[in-house]
Amino acid sequence: MDSPMQKAALPCLSLILFIWSQGPGVQGQEFQFGPCLVEGVVFQELWEAFQAVKDIVVTQDNITSVQLLRREVLQNVSDAESCYLVRALLNFYLNTVFKNYYRQAAELRILKSYSTLANNFTVILSKLQPRQENEVFSIRESARRRFLVFRGAFKQLDREAAQTKAFGEVDILLTWMQKFYQL
Repeated sequence: MDSPMQKAALPCLSLILFIWSQGPGVQGQEFQFGPCLVEGVVFQELWEAFQAVKDIVVTQDNITSVQLLRREVLQNVSDAESCYLVRALLNFYLNTVFKNYYRQAAELRILKSYSTLANNFTVILSKLQPRQENEVFSIRESARRRFLVFRGAFKQLDREAAQTKAFGEVDILLTWMQKFYQL
Protein backbone atom coordinates (compact mmCIF):
# COMPACT_ATOMS: atom_id res chain seq x y z
CA MET A 1 0.00 0.00 0.00
CA ASP A 2 1.28 3.48 -0.85
CA SER A 3 2.23 5.77 1.99
CA PRO A 4 0.45 9.13 2.35
CA MET A 5 3.66 10.81 1.24
CA GLN A 6 3.75 8.78 -1.97
CA LYS A 7 0.11 9.59 -2.70
CA ALA A 8 0.80 13.29 -2.23
CA ALA A 9 4.03 13.37 -4.27
CA LEU A 10 2.53 13.41 -7.78
CA PRO A 11 -0.01 16.18 -7.12
CA CYS A 12 2.62 18.27 -5.34
CA LEU A 13 5.13 17.86 -8.14
CA SER A 14 2.41 18.64 -10.66
CA LEU A 15 1.47 21.83 -8.82
CA ILE A 16 5.09 22.98 -8.63
CA LEU A 17 5.61 22.40 -12.34
CA PHE A 18 2.32 24.10 -13.18
CA ILE A 19 3.21 27.20 -11.14
CA TRP A 20 6.69 27.27 -12.63
CA SER A 21 5.31 26.95 -16.16
CA GLN A 22 3.10 30.01 -15.65
CA GLY A 23 6.07 32.26 -14.93
CA PRO A 24 7.72 34.70 -17.33
CA GLY A 25 10.44 33.49 -19.62
CA VAL A 26 9.09 29.97 -20.07
CA GLN A 27 10.48 28.63 -23.30
CA GLY A 28 8.69 26.18 -25.51
CA GLN A 29 6.55 25.91 -28.51
CA GLU A 30 2.90 25.10 -28.88
CA PHE A 31 0.59 22.23 -29.67
CA GLN A 32 -2.44 22.84 -31.86
CA PHE A 33 -4.91 20.03 -31.17
CA GLY A 34 -7.73 21.15 -33.43
CA PRO A 35 -9.55 23.89 -31.50
CA CYS A 36 -7.23 23.53 -28.49
CA LEU A 37 -3.99 25.42 -28.19
CA VAL A 38 -1.27 24.55 -25.66
CA GLU A 39 1.60 27.00 -25.39
CA GLY A 40 4.93 26.91 -23.59
CA VAL A 41 5.67 23.18 -23.79
CA VAL A 42 9.23 21.96 -24.26
CA PHE A 43 8.47 18.75 -26.11
CA GLN A 44 12.11 17.66 -26.06
CA GLU A 45 11.84 17.26 -22.26
CA LEU A 46 9.11 14.67 -22.72
CA TRP A 47 11.19 12.69 -25.18
CA GLU A 48 14.31 12.86 -23.03
CA ALA A 49 12.39 11.69 -19.96
CA PHE A 50 10.89 8.75 -21.82
CA GLN A 51 14.16 7.78 -23.48
CA ALA A 52 15.80 7.67 -20.04
CA VAL A 53 13.33 5.00 -18.85
CA LYS A 54 12.32 3.24 -22.05
CA ASP A 55 14.66 0.26 -21.84
CA ILE A 56 13.85 -0.34 -18.17
CA VAL A 57 10.08 -0.11 -18.64
CA VAL A 58 9.96 -2.12 -21.86
CA THR A 59 11.83 -5.01 -20.23
CA GLN A 60 9.09 -5.09 -17.56
CA ASP A 61 6.42 -5.57 -20.24
CA ASN A 62 5.89 -9.31 -20.63
CA ILE A 63 2.88 -9.04 -22.96
CA THR A 64 4.27 -8.32 -26.39
CA SER A 65 1.22 -9.52 -28.32
CA VAL A 66 -0.97 -6.60 -27.19
CA GLN A 67 -0.78 -2.93 -28.09
CA LEU A 68 -3.02 -0.45 -26.27
CA LEU A 69 -2.46 2.60 -28.46
CA ARG A 70 -3.43 0.86 -31.70
CA ARG A 71 -4.14 2.21 -35.15
CA GLU A 72 -7.86 2.55 -34.61
CA VAL A 73 -7.13 4.82 -31.66
CA LEU A 74 -4.53 7.18 -33.15
CA GLN A 75 -4.60 6.83 -36.93
CA ASN A 76 -6.48 9.33 -39.11
CA VAL A 77 -7.56 11.48 -36.16
CA SER A 78 -9.00 14.71 -37.49
CA ASP A 79 -7.73 18.00 -36.13
CA ALA A 80 -11.14 18.59 -34.59
CA GLU A 81 -11.09 15.20 -32.81
CA SER A 82 -7.52 15.63 -31.55
CA CYS A 83 -8.42 18.04 -28.73
CA TYR A 84 -10.95 15.68 -27.21
CA LEU A 85 -8.83 12.57 -27.71
CA VAL A 86 -5.65 14.03 -26.21
CA ARG A 87 -7.65 15.33 -23.26
CA ALA A 88 -9.11 11.86 -22.60
CA LEU A 89 -5.75 10.11 -23.03
CA LEU A 90 -3.81 12.50 -20.80
CA ASN A 91 -6.51 12.33 -18.12
CA PHE A 92 -6.35 8.55 -18.25
CA TYR A 93 -2.56 8.46 -18.09
CA LEU A 94 -2.50 10.82 -15.12
CA ASN A 95 -5.39 9.30 -13.16
CA THR A 96 -4.82 5.65 -13.93
CA VAL A 97 -1.30 4.98 -15.15
CA PHE A 98 0.96 7.52 -13.44
CA LYS A 99 -1.08 7.61 -10.24
CA ASN A 100 -0.77 3.83 -9.83
CA TYR A 101 2.73 3.33 -11.26
CA TYR A 102 4.55 5.29 -8.57
CA ARG A 103 5.61 2.22 -6.56
CA GLN A 104 7.05 0.50 -9.62
CA ALA A 105 8.82 3.69 -10.68
CA ALA A 106 10.39 3.94 -7.21
CA GLU A 107 11.46 0.29 -7.28
CA LEU A 108 12.94 0.70 -10.76
CA ARG A 109 14.67 3.94 -9.67
CA ILE A 110 13.15 5.98 -12.48
CA LEU A 111 11.26 8.54 -10.40
CA LYS A 112 12.91 11.60 -11.95
CA SER A 113 11.88 10.73 -15.50
CA TYR A 114 8.53 9.38 -14.34
CA SER A 115 7.84 12.68 -12.57
CA THR A 116 8.94 14.73 -15.56
CA LEU A 117 6.50 12.88 -17.79
CA ALA A 118 3.63 13.07 -15.31
CA ASN A 119 4.23 16.73 -14.56
CA ASN A 120 4.41 17.69 -18.22
CA PHE A 121 1.23 15.75 -18.96
CA THR A 122 -0.42 17.71 -16.13
CA VAL A 123 0.77 21.02 -17.57
CA ILE A 124 -0.39 20.14 -21.09
CA LEU A 125 -3.78 19.04 -19.78
CA SER A 126 -4.17 22.20 -17.68
CA LYS A 127 -3.39 24.37 -20.70
CA LEU A 128 -5.71 22.66 -23.19
CA GLN A 129 -7.80 25.68 -24.05
CA PRO A 130 -10.16 25.73 -27.01
CA ARG A 131 -9.68 28.69 -29.33
CA GLN A 132 -13.35 28.55 -30.15
CA GLU A 133 -16.27 27.10 -28.33
CA ASN A 134 -17.78 25.27 -31.32
CA GLU A 135 -18.13 21.75 -29.99
CA VAL A 136 -19.67 19.37 -32.46
CA PHE A 137 -21.24 16.35 -30.79
CA SER A 138 -20.24 13.93 -33.58
CA ILE A 139 -16.58 14.95 -33.25
CA ARG A 140 -16.61 14.45 -29.47
CA GLU A 141 -18.34 11.07 -29.91
CA SER A 142 -15.80 9.92 -32.50
CA ALA A 143 -12.93 10.84 -30.16
CA ARG A 144 -14.74 9.14 -27.28
CA ARG A 145 -15.11 5.91 -29.30
CA ARG A 146 -11.38 5.96 -30.07
CA PHE A 147 -10.59 6.42 -26.39
CA LEU A 148 -12.92 3.57 -25.42
CA VAL A 149 -10.98 1.21 -27.74
CA PHE A 150 -7.82 2.11 -25.82
CA ARG A 151 -9.47 1.83 -22.41
CA GLY A 152 -11.11 -1.48 -23.34
CA ALA A 153 -7.75 -2.98 -24.30
CA PHE A 154 -6.28 -1.66 -21.03
CA LYS A 155 -9.05 -3.22 -18.94
CA GLN A 156 -8.56 -6.64 -20.55
CA LEU A 157 -5.12 -6.93 -18.97
CA ASP A 158 -4.14 -7.48 -15.36
CA ARG A 159 -3.91 -4.07 -13.63
CA GLU A 160 -0.13 -4.03 -13.14
CA ALA A 161 0.55 -5.47 -16.59
CA ALA A 162 -1.75 -2.87 -18.14
CA GLN A 163 -0.02 -0.01 -16.30
CA THR A 164 3.39 -1.24 -17.39
CA LYS A 165 2.16 -1.67 -20.97
CA ALA A 166 0.63 1.82 -21.03
CA PHE A 167 3.75 3.41 -19.52
CA GLY A 168 5.88 1.58 -22.07
CA GLU A 169 3.71 3.00 -24.86
CA VAL A 170 4.28 6.63 -23.92
CA ASP A 171 6.53 6.87 -26.98
CA ILE A 172 3.57 5.97 -29.22
CA LEU A 173 1.53 8.72 -27.56
CA LEU A 174 4.40 11.22 -27.89
CA THR A 175 4.88 10.35 -31.55
CA TRP A 176 1.19 10.98 -32.19
CA MET A 177 1.22 14.23 -30.17
CA GLN A 178 4.29 15.40 -32.07
CA LYS A 179 2.16 15.70 -35.23
CA PHE A 180 0.36 18.58 -33.50
CA TYR A 181 3.52 20.32 -32.28
CA GLN A 182 4.20 23.69 -33.86
CA LEU A 183 7.82 24.73 -34.24
